[in-house]
Amino acid sequence: MKPFAVSTAMPDTAMRQIKYVDFPAQFRAEEASIFTAVRSVFEGGFFVGGGPVDELEAKLAAYLGVSHVVTLNSGTDALILTMRAYGIGPGDEVITPPNSFVASTAAIVAVGATPVFADVLPDQNIDPAAVARAITPATKAIMPVHLTGRVADMDPIMTLARTHGLRVIEDAAQSFGSKYDNRFGGTIGDAGCFSAHPLKNLGAAGDAGFVATEDGQLAESLRHMRSHGLVDRNTVASWGTVSRLDTLQAAILLTRLETVDNTIDVRRRHVQRYRDALSGLDTEKLFIPPCRNIEFNTFHTFVVQADRRDALQGFLKERGIETAIHYPKPIHLQPAARELGHKLGDFPITETQSTRIVSLPIHQFLADADIDYVAATIREFYK
Repeated sequence: MKPFAVSTAMPDTAMRQIKYVDFPAQFRAEEASIFTAVRSVFEGGFFVGGGPVDELEAKLAAYLGVSHVVTLNSGTDALILTMRAYGIGPGDEVITPPNSFVASTAAIVAVGATPVFADVLPDQNIDPAAVARAITPATKAIMPVHLTGRVADMDPIMTLARTHGLRVIEDAAQSFGSKYDNRFGGTIGDAGCFSAHPLKNLGAAGDAGFVATEDGQLAESLRHMRSHGLVDRNTVASWGTVSRLDTLQAAILLTRLETVDNTIDVRRRHVQRYRDALSGLDTEKLFIPPCRNIEFNTFHTFVVQADRRDALQGFLKERGIETAIHYPKPIHLQPAARELGHKLGDFPITETQSTRIVSLPIHQFLADADIDYVAATIREFYK
């Protein structure tokens, strides 16, 4: 499959329309390969399991350099089933950040465990020092979230886990292909739980997910659990559920796996262009979290922290630029979290960031001129 082209045309004077995501452009770039993949599934007549699922698991394991990948129907199920397989449940605590998408905390609640929040660093990822302060005798696992495509600071987290005998379950939903000290996010702890939601850098045409691990026993348990607990057609070894990846989605993901490195490369080049075009702005007005040398960020989202964020977002919208906020209300302040007993001020860094963060367009179908237009508009706002 040929990689998609990215225009390098210079910006014109007319107001551009910059989409935050562009699924129609993605379809136009992939139409032939997608239809070929779908046709092969219908012609083969296997819609649950079969060759595409097995092939995808093998190719994902090879890409990540792990022994096992188990596909599931969502990243949320990847978290839930992994915790269940490790016996995490009522009476147990799992430490996680409060600034993630709700799925990470919801998965902990779904298995009957208690989410315990630890505040974050300026780069929005969980603070290992805050994790250390949150550990209690009831703690069973740490769930770092590799937010925006940047892997959390895993070495101190792994040291804490080994010291206290804890599992590390990486929420790698936003970080396929990201690296920390030349190790892929999702391959450093006991298990990495990935999402392949359509918005992800490696995305399906619907919900999809998978778990990467070196733990053969975990992988075997997940394979049973995702299919009613069956070990064969007539033998139920344990009570399970239905969380199989559809064969159609596996076939689509196989085609997109061929170009995911190109997708990542384009996004990284876009971010560097943003950085160059916005350099010199007062960081109190616009802060772009820097990347350390040991980080390889795949930029599932490109999140900046902006003074007068809401006014900036409105200014950009008036000029044809779509943006998003990931996420405007921290999990500990959500109505569903009342029973956890948190209040405003409990996690000040997360709370401050939630009033400043804004996600700029970063998808791989933007032209260089689009990036220049967004950056120039931001400069105009702060001028």
